[in-house]
Amino acid sequence: MTQPENRDDSVPISEIREGHVEVDGVRLKLSHPYHSPGQWIGQQEVLMQLLACWITVDENDLPLTPRLTGPPGVGKTQLAIAAAEAQKRPLFIYQCTADTRPEDLLITPVLSQGGQISYHASPLVTAMLVGGVCILDEGNRMNEKSWASLAPLLDGRRYIESIVAGITIPAASEFRSAVTMNQDESTFEIPDYIMSRLQPTLPVGFPSKQDEMAILQYHLPFAKAEMLAMTVEFLQHSHELKLDFSPRDGINLLRFAIKRMIQDPAHPVNSDEAWQEALEKCLGEDAIDLESLAQRRRRTLGGDAVPLGLADLFFDLNDPMHPDREDLDEEDDQEDDDF
Repeated sequence: MTQPENRDDSVPISEIREGHVEVDGVRLKLSHPYHSPGQWIGQQEVLMQLLACWITVDENDLPLTPRLTGPPGVGKTQLAIAAAEAQKRPLFIYQCTADTRPEDLLITPVLSQGGQISYHASPLVTAMLVGGVCILDEGNRMNEKSWASLAPLLDGRRYIESIVAGITIPAASEFRSAVTMNQDESTFEIPDYIMSRLQPTLPVGFPSKQDEMAILQYHLPFAKAEMLAMTVEFLQHSHELKLDFSPRDGINLLRFAIKRMIQDPAHPVNSDEAWQEALEKCLGEDAIDLESLAQRRRRTLGGDAVPLGLADLFFDLNDPMHPDREDLDEEDDQEDDDF
C-alpha cells in the first residue's frame, strides 16, 4: 500500500487559521473533516481495487475517481471511509440529493451576523484545498447541472470554478475522491460525459455468511448468539432470492428486537417473538415470507409477464367471467399433457 505523496501544493496548516483560508483574496470557511472508528469487514479485494485507483505511479500520472455501486446498505460509504483511513488522509463526505445546486457542491455565500457575506467551502472544496479524500455519497441522486460544475475537476484539469465567489481553485495533488451510487429507481441518469470521468466501476456485493456474521457482531457485540444466527440466516436466504435486504437492515432489525426485549423487565418478550415483530416492523409484512416476496418481485420485473388483452384490464385471470377463461384452461390442460 503506498503512502500519500508530499503535501507540496495543499494549503499549509500554518495558513489555516480558525478554520479559514484565503484563496485569491477571498476568505473561505472550511468544512470539518469526518471522523469515524468504523471498520471494513470482508471483501478485501474491492478495498484493494479502490486503493489502487488512488495510486499515482509517476509525476504525470493522475488518480482515478471510481464509482462504488451496489444495493443500499451493503457498505459502499464505509468502504471509502476505510480506504481514506488506510491512507491516513483527512476525510470529507458530501451527501448528494436531488436538489443539490452547484454552489452547494462548491462555495456557498452566507450572510453573517454583521451583515457581511461570508463564503463557506463545501466538504468537496475543503478536501481539494487540504489534500484530503471526498466521498460524493449517492451521487446518482444529483442532477446534471450540479455534475457539470465538477467536470473540470474529474478530468486532467483538476480544478473547480466558483461563479459565486469569482475564483478558481485547483485541487492539491493529494486530493482523492470516490462516488457511491445506489441501484434503485429514485435516481437520475448520469450523463455520459460524467460517467466517462468516473472510472472504474467497483461493484460492492452482499457479504458472505461468515462476513455478515462478523459485521453484525462488530456493530452489536451485545446481541445474543441465537438472534445473530437467525438474522444471518434470514439475510443469506434473501441474498439467494436476489432480494435487497442488506446488513444495515439486519442491524436495525436486531437493534429494535433487543430494545423490545429489555423494555419491560417485568414482562420479558421471548427472543423469537421480538425478532419476528422486529422483522415485520423494520422490513415490512412481505419480509415474513421471502419466497412469496421473491415471486412477486419477479412478476413485477417481467419475469413471469403474460401479454395482456382488453379483458385483462377488467377481469382477473382466475375470474370465471373472464372472456378468455376457457382458452386459458385449455392452455393449462395442454401443458399438463406435455408433462
